[in-house]
Amino acid sequence: MTRIFLTLTVLSTILLFVAFWMGSSIGDPRLADPEVQASVSRHFLMGMAALMFSCLVHALVLTYFMGTVRWMEETTAAYRLSEHWQQQCRTLKYRTIPPMTVCILLLIITGAFGGAADPASTVKFGGWGDVSPATIHLLIAVTTVSINLLVNLKEYQAINRNRQMIDEIVEEVRKIRVERGLPV
Repeated sequence: MTRIFLTLTVLSTILLFVAFWMGSSIGDPRLADPEVQASVSRHFLMGMAALMFSCLVHALVLTYFMGTVRWMEETTAAYRLSEHWQQQCRTLKYRTIPPMTVCILLLIITGAFGGAADPASTVKFGGWGDVSPATIHLLIAVTTVSINLLVNLKEYQAINRNRQMIDEIVEEVRKIRVERGLPV
C-alpha cells in the first residue's frame, strides 16, 4: 500500500499544484474577455478534479485502515496472538482520521470560496474589508495545499508503520504454522 499511496499522493499533489498555477495565472476574472473566462473555466474544472482526487486518496487511506484493523482482529483471534498489534493499528487509524477530515474540509472550503470569488457567481461574495474574494480564495488554497502535504506525509508514515506490523504478524503466524506442522 505504501507504493500505491505514494503514487496517488504525488498525482494528487500535482493536480493541486496545477489547479493552483492555473488560478494564479488568470489575472482579473472580472474581465469579460473570452480568454480570461476560458481560463476561469479551466481553473474551475482542474480545481474540482484535484479536490475530488485528493478526497479519494484520503478515503482510500481510511478504507485501508478499516480493512487492516479488521484483518488484525480476525488473525489475532484465530491464532491467539497478543492484541498489541491490533491496538497499535487502531491507534494509527484514529490518529489519522482527524487530520484527514480537516484536509477534506479545507479542500471543500477552498472550492466553495473559489466559487464565491467568481464574479459570475450568484453568491456575490465581496470579500472581507479591503481583502478581495480572490485573495481570500488564494490564502485558503495555499493553506489547504500546505496542510494537505503535511497530512499526506503523516498518512504515509502511518501506512508504513502499519505495514511493518502486518509483516510482524505474518511472521508470527508463519512460526505458529510451522510449529503445528501446517502448510506455510
